[in-house]
Amino acid sequence: MSTNIRHNTDTSIATSKLTARYIIPLTATILLFVTGVFWLANIESWHEANLLILGAALGLALYHAAFGFTTAWRTFITHGHGKGLRAQMLMLAVAVCLFFPALASGELFGSQVSGFVRPLGWSIVVGAFIFGIGMQLGNGCASGNLYHAGGGQFRAIPSMIGFTVGALWATKDYEWWTTLPQLAPYSFIEEFGVMPALMINLAVFAFITLATLIIEKRRHGFIDKDTHNTSLPLYQQLISGPWPFIWGAMALAILNFTTLAMLGRPWAVAVAYPLWGAKAAEWLNIDLELDFWTYWMQPGRESALMEPLTSDAGTLMNVGIIMGALLAATIAGKLTIQWRMPWQHWVAAIIGGLMLGYGATIAFGCNIGAYFSGIASGSLHGWLWLVAAFIGTIIGTSIRPLFKLSNLTATNTRC
Repeated sequence: MSTNIRHNTDTSIATSKLTARYIIPLTATILLFVTGVFWLANIESWHEANLLILGAALGLALYHAAFGFTTAWRTFITHGHGKGLRAQMLMLAVAVCLFFPALASGELFGSQVSGFVRPLGWSIVVGAFIFGIGMQLGNGCASGNLYHAGGGQFRAIPSMIGFTVGALWATKDYEWWTTLPQLAPYSFIEEFGVMPALMINLAVFAFITLATLIIEKRRHGFIDKDTHNTSLPLYQQLISGPWPFIWGAMALAILNFTTLAMLGRPWAVAVAYPLWGAKAAEWLNIDLELDFWTYWMQPGRESALMEPLTSDAGTLMNVGIIMGALLAATIAGKLTIQWRMPWQHWVAAIIGGLMLGYGATIAFGCNIGAYFSGIASGSLHGWLWLVAAFIGTIIGTSIRPLFKLSNLTATNTRC
């Protein structure tokens, strides 16, 4: 009798712990997200609510595929493992196949669409180089910091704050950077047509993929495979992760294409940060006279200063990424709050964040808006951004130890 009582008591305690550690956070997270969606639909429209949902889908994919750029590039530089880079090439290959025909026609599902095709100048070279250093010091790129924060890594917050300040600072210098000598925008689609442009880009993706395979094989004698638990049912893999990098690459390419259909332009992350900085300055009663800065005189930006953040597409999608990662982490039962780190890491995060924000703003975008969406748009500036940012990443990786940041990564590191 006493044994049964003790067993029942232990079961009750275990159930109580499960409720406290899983069901309650899960219920609260779902309620928060659903409430946010319907609140947005009520005060704005279902268009804005759908942008939040789209951002959440991106956040879920980023979290479950552990899809980032910072660790992927650093792992290749320090250890020669190219799995993350190959995932990015697959993502870009799927993206250009979807984007190029739509951008060539200028229309998608009856709506006008256009890509990000920017001038080629020093602002991109310097900005991307600074960004590359910053994402290694800040331990995350533009999209990475968002989904890390949503997944409970509050250590990403100092970098996000630095990103906001750096982006606002860059808007003051924006006119100087963009008036430096530069070449005209170059579009592969306009220069060659859809099919030749596709072939050129796909050939470059294949070359980079082959190069990573050769380097990895020479350094380690084997190719690091994308391992995941295939014994789990498909639905359980989708819910709990981790996803194969192929799933993440495909999901991000398709969701970027969905962004193009919904907004008429590709996915961008960094564009929201200067606006957050401007709104914060306004809230703190700091008069910066933004109306006289060239950056804020451009179409859409001046009106964004006057309108609430609930109507800003970049803000809604960024918040959605955070909420999507939070949903993914709670549903998978992996949500853990991480905020403790050495003071040197805090300093690196803030400095890195400043560099991320400043670099992204003068370079016409970050790893998403300039690299991913720029190349998906058929713009040569996306490739220029990649080269400059990768060189910056080499420098950033070399100075990480000064801030007690380790360059050691496990061989099974994902993207």
